[in-house]
Amino acid sequence: MKILVFGTTGQVATELTRRKSLGFNLTCLSRSMVDLADSAACAEAIVAHDADAVINAAAYTAVDRAEEEEALARLVNAEAPAAMAGAAAAKGVPFVHVSTDYVFDGSGEAPWRPGDAPAPLGAYGRTKLAGEEGVRRAGGVHAILRTSWVFSAHGGNFVKTMLRLSETRDALSIVADQVGGPTPAAAIADALLVMAGALARGERESGTFHFSGAPDTSWAGFAREIFAQAGKRVTVTEIATADYPTPAVRPLNSRLDCSALETHFGISRPDWRAGLAAVLAELKEQA
Repeated sequence: MKILVFGTTGQVATELTRRKSLGFNLTCLSRSMVDLADSAACAEAIVAHDADAVINAAAYTAVDRAEEEEALARLVNAEAPAAMAGAAAAKGVPFVHVSTDYVFDGSGEAPWRPGDAPAPLGAYGRTKLAGEEGVRRAGGVHAILRTSWVFSAHGGNFVKTMLRLSETRDALSIVADQVGGPTPAAAIADALLVMAGALARGERESGTFHFSGAPDTSWAGFAREIFAQAGKRVTVTEIATADYPTPAVRPLNSRLDCSALETHFGISRPDWRAGLAAVLAELKEQA
């Protein structure tokens, strides 16, 4: 099965690229090959490549900067995937798209279900929601996978930030009233490939699904586990989101109900603690 992937350097895209060595027939398009701010070029790339399925693992993910660059974020997060989905639909191949918990407002404490009403709090969430809507409007076979708190041994993420800070700090104040499921990028990549394959074989129908690591925790809880596994003696003091203001408002409740993904594709929530151990081992090898 031939799969066309948008993205090569992001956390999930990097993991997808790695799966070429495992026998997956993947063609991965970098930003230098296709300008994600050019929706027509994105559509043309699908027309030009012979593929059985398309995965979009590329996005504008600078959450805070998006508050000032919403127009650019919209080109990449909304117009590009809409054009990709349209081209895939015209070609008769399924389109799998990665989205985010930021489409929700983070209210309450119940895990968000795929059918719950979105209400993004900022520019990043608005543009990602617009991308979802564009994918659905295209009318082709598709799957939208919302995920959260992605981490890996590459790119910028919370794990690497905590490890960097631990080199010079023995105490940190970390937000404790935001709760969600940290998700290994490797697990997301594997899920996308399973979904793309099932859709291409006609085994599953289109839909929107959630995928995050288990168990749910706070950023403070995540930090403590990072330091424990890495053998770092860092004291974590819990603080409220209000004590750590950022340009973009973060959702307090990023819990995701992932049952539909398990029911439809047999994909269960990964234990992020095991994923963290694998990431730390890889970082140690890189050192």
